[in-house]
Amino acid sequence: MLYEFKLTSLIPQMSGATTECVYAAPDAALRMGSKLMDLSVDLSSAFAQECPPVSYYRVVLREAVFLRRIDLSPGQYCALGDRLALFSTDPDESLDQEVDRPVRCTVAGIIHHDGMWTGRHS
Repeated sequence: MLYEFKLTSLIPQMSGATTECVYAAPDAALRMGSKLMDLSVDLSSAFAQECPPVSYYRVVLREAVFLRRIDLSPGQYCALGDRLALFSTDPDESLDQEVDRPVRCTVAGIIHHDGMWTGRHS
């Protein structure tokens, strides 16, 4: 079976997110609880103020899967609805078939840390 992770709305008024960290590589066997990525959401275009409202989030898997493809790199902006990763239940499963469902994951708010892309390139 194939699963996907598409960027969905984490908070109202967001139009996309910036990839801060990517923790998994293609073809990796990932366990339930594996960190997949950290994202930042900048709402400065939605709210005019001197200090832009930026929030940080971590995506964590809630099931064991094989990461087959991840179309991300740190600093990359992704729009809502973009497919960011493709997973399978078998490491050799063909990718030329329909996706069965979204991968089961959870998203948690986190604080900025030194490993994030914005900490090295701002």
